[in-house]
Amino acid sequence: MGMQGDFFQLLKEQGYQFGSSAPAVKGQEMTNATTILAFKYRDGVLVAGDRRATAGNMVMYDRTDKGLEIDRHSVLAIAGVPATAYEMVRILEHSFKYYRRTQLQELSFDGKLSAVSKLLKENVAAALAGTGAVVPVFAGYDFEQGSAKIFFYDILGAEFEGVEYAVSGSGSPTIRGILHYVNTWGEQPLSALSEEQATTHALRLLTCAAEFDSATGGVNREANLYPVVKLITQDGLRTVPDSMLKPLFERNVTRVSR
Repeated sequence: MGMQGDFFQLLKEQGYQFGSSAPAVKGQEMTNATTILAFKYRDGVLVAGDRRATAGNMVMYDRTDKGLEIDRHSVLAIAGVPATAYEMVRILEHSFKYYRRTQLQELSFDGKLSAVSKLLKENVAAALAGTGAVVPVFAGYDFEQGSAKIFFYDILGAEFEGVEYAVSGSGSPTIRGILHYVNTWGEQPLSALSEEQATTHALRLLTCAAEFDSATGGVNREANLYPVVKLITQDGLRTVPDSMLKPLFERNVTRVSR
């Protein structure tokens, strides 16, 4: 089958597990980062991720930042092998900075998308070998269009626009269903949410994912450990501090005993 042009069969034979954040590696477990989400709200786009990185059934790290800032108006949220993703972000950051300094202007949003796609395509061999699969979500502000945008990718570099939202990682099935419900039948669509409402939704979504997916880390109030939440607007990129996430979580997420 693998020699008859069945590309998906080839992926399976190479160890790629569909529905997971990264391929399996024979003989050892790779460190993987999950879960990430992005959705548009009233002022721009919100990007969030839990803090857990796992290797098989082991928790490797509980303070991972999965929303990696490339410049003042763009973020690459990562699901997959962190080492590969960090190297991609380092290359993108230097490329964008070099363009800005040599051309005396920012790289266009389309140019940024092409750069992300190119890196993923160059990483195909590592992804198929099971050593470096990354399934990212790219979010940023497009000044030419005057709006925030979200794009998600597969491991081969194909890009798809998330009109309202995008998710990736092992906890994404739970989050995707909730986002569709809220955006379609909620009191208001995601794009109408205020900053506080959007942040509350992100906390609730990641809490739901942690309930059903062991690879997604939940909130640890004793350790003052909360998800990473970043907001991208026309004015730039901002990280929501834990000092703001804590009261929001306690007021709007924590269940009150009755």
